[in-house]
Amino acid sequence: MNDRPTIAIDVVSDVVCPWCYLGLKRLDRAIAAAPGIDVVVSWRPYQLDPTIPQGGIDRQKYMLAKFGDPGRIAQIHQRLAALGAAEGIDFAFEAIRVAPNTLDAHRVIRWAGAAGDGVQHRLVRRLFGLNFEEGADVGDHVVLADAAAHAGMDGSVVATLLPSGADVDAVRAEIATAARMGITGVPCFLLEGRYAVMGAQEAEVLADAIRRVAEAKDKGELDGVR
Repeated sequence: MNDRPTIAIDVVSDVVCPWCYLGLKRLDRAIAAAPGIDVVVSWRPYQLDPTIPQGGIDRQKYMLAKFGDPGRIAQIHQRLAALGAAEGIDFAFEAIRVAPNTLDAHRVIRWAGAAGDGVQHRLVRRLFGLNFEEGADVGDHVVLADAAAHAGMDGSVVATLLPSGADVDAVRAEIATAARMGITGVPCFLLEGRYAVMGAQEAEVLADAIRRVAEAKDKGELDGVR
């Protein structure tokens, strides 16, 4: 019999959000810092910009339209690069040519959730790495099928499903649910479906939240957690 406490964490994120990649790395460290607790992680969809067309658009033009000043973009990238280096991320923003629509990536992430233990987490990690460290187009179906295979899924099945539109409505419904919950930025870590940790918090903050929620759950006192 396993008497170890178990908690569920739903991570609402987008694979083109650099803060979400930082959040993944910090969550990994937080889980490692709470070795007596079993943490079950599920990844939930969010789109930073659902208006981007299928096929994506030129990222440089997109960033200029969004932020206006190339100097400001450079400052943002420099800050993220420094934070990423501390987490083992080699951000290569200059290599990213396409700002993709991420709906299809979220469909594959959804399928990965039913593909076996750890598959979804491996896929999400792979997609972040492809986008931010290799400059790959994570809206491209070939890239997505290859990433799925890399994570342990059947890449040929994914390649067949992607053009079919399967689960498009389901993913959009999840995104709408997040909006109704008041989630307007990512990453958002939902512990036991009740307690939210917003933003790419430091690993120590996440680890403390994991321990506190696990202890409260074990005592039947979840409603008292703050």
